Amino acid sequence: MVMTEFAPAKLNLALHVTGQRADGYHLLDSLVVFAAAGDQLRLEPGPLSLGIDGPFAAGLLPDENLCLDAARLAGMEARITLTKNLPVASGLGGGSADAAAVLRGLARMGAPLPAAPEGLGADVPVCLAGRPARMRGVGEQISPLPELPDLHLVLINPRQPVSTPEVFRGLARKDNPPLPDLPGRFDLAGLIGYLALCRNDLEEPAMALCPAIAKVLRALEDEGALLARMSGSGASCFGIFDSARAGGLAAYRIGASYEDWWITATGLAPEPAAG
Repeated sequence: MVMTEFAPAKLNLALHVTGQRADGYHLLDSLVVFAAAGDQLRLEPGPLSLGIDGPFAAGLLPDENLCLDAARLAGMEARITLTKNLPVASGLGGGSADAAAVLRGLARMGAPLPAAPEGLGADVPVCLAGRPARMRGVGEQISPLPELPDLHLVLINPRQPVSTPEVFRGLARKDNPPLPDLPGRFDLAGLIGYLALCRNDLEEPAMALCPAIAKVLRALEDEGALLARMSGSGASCFGIFDSARAGGLAAYRIGASYEDWWITATGLAPEPAAG
């Protein structure tokens, strides 16, 4: 029995930091969607092990990977192969998405889903669900979003990793207002208008650590993005375009100017089948 699972990139369309608990964990209010770009997982019966390949495998240590922690939490051994297509430490939730994909794959092999996947990381529950959602608390409060329009996205990472703990330490304020009330439905114009009222509270401290983020956002805006914003704790950013053609052309033109950046034009990932 061999299982394959896709681990899509997680995008924070908006991310508000609304508080901090006594134990140090930050409280978030975020709109999360998943892109059709991501990592691939392969699981097969055998002693617990992890092999890593793919364009961003270099420097990843299998023994310190969340995929192994996920298998231990699920209580099942498997031989796991991770094909790492997403940049590391990039704000795209790659490690959490990989761990969630392991949990989904092991569930298909007969393991129970753990009761508290947030123990692996704040993003793991929403990645496990794999559907557009509003994520609150320390990641454990997940509610579905109204149906979204098709999104034509360009994702860019300047190939500069950013430390999430350092970004949070740089926050000037940790008790910011939550997201505005969500409307009952979104068309593209309505979504862009709503997101314009929102923020990524981590953008400013991340830029202080990685000035290239500002350059990425400027490049997306110069190519006509309806909205350009950093995702997660950075340094990856996304632009929303009004058509696949516009997004593809923007990705090509930016790539011609910045050959060292990781750039992909993509859309939203299909939602996983029910059950």
